Amino acid sequence: MDFLTNPFTTALLFLYQFLGQNIVLTIVVFTVLIRLATYPLTYQQIKSSKAMQELQPKLKKLQEKHKGDREKMAQAQMELYREHGVNPLAGCLPLLIQLPILLGLYGAISRSLAATPLQLLDLHHRILIPGLSHLVPLQNQFLWLNLAAPDPYLVLPILVVATTWLQQKLMTPTPTGSADPKDPSAAMARNMTVMMPLMIGIFSLQFASGLSIYWVVSNLAGILQYAMLGKIDFRTLLPGRSGAPTLVVEEVDDTPKTKALPERSDNGTQQKLRAQQAKKRKPGPSKTKASKAK
Repeated sequence: MDFLTNPFTTALLFLYQFLGQNIVLTIVVFTVLIRLATYPLTYQQIKSSKAMQELQPKLKKLQEKHKGDREKMAQAQMELYREHGVNPLAGCLPLLIQLPILLGLYGAISRSLAATPLQLLDLHHRILIPGLSHLVPLQNQFLWLNLAAPDPYLVLPILVVATTWLQQKLMTPTPTGSADPKDPSAAMARNMTVMMPLMIGIFSLQFASGLSIYWVVSNLAGILQYAMLGKIDFRTLLPGRSGAPTLVVEEVDDTPKTKALPERSDNGTQQKLRAQQAKKRKPGPSKTKASKAK
């Protein structure tokens, strides 16, 4: 990764020279610039992820319809993707492009904060502009931190976990109202929202503090970019809420309904009904006496 690490190291030293030789400010500015440079890739990744999430209910119906027939299922999926103009690989390509950039940035920050004579000697060979060599070694002390060593009070690892979880929670597309909560993909997404921040937090216990600062600033910049797109729903942070409420509309049948008559199951019931009707038709006793007197 020297083809990325060396240019990034030189750019860090260049900014360090013009920002008052403040390494923390240099890391913050450099992280923001990298985020802005990769913004089109990030936007494409978010857009593709959102489109795929909206198709999940239809994909689930296709899975139920073609259960046990993988060939027909694959054909139906591709037809659905073509119909909605969605490329399932569109979200992977930006991530694959960003990954080498992140690794190169990681190497540049770790090598710029050289803490041993051997690392300092290695840093001199990575500077592409000879006029920047006099800046080495960098001033790597900030507050209680030695930016070339892990945070002894674990403040930065906690911030790494918190900001990573916040970014994952806000940027992960919420399932639609018709999505099955027991869906394996949804369960995996929920697990990754918890496991990924914890894993990176464990790594940050061994990171140089400067790398932890980079990670925290990168998470906050990512959240800000996502907010500028107007896609953040802060209700996802509330317990028991996975997004905006889903409006359920019930169809009302306006056709008039006739009341069904009870079925007559046997002759005894029919005879009782006839007897009741005959009693209603017979005149009362007072009327019969009056007719005889006349």
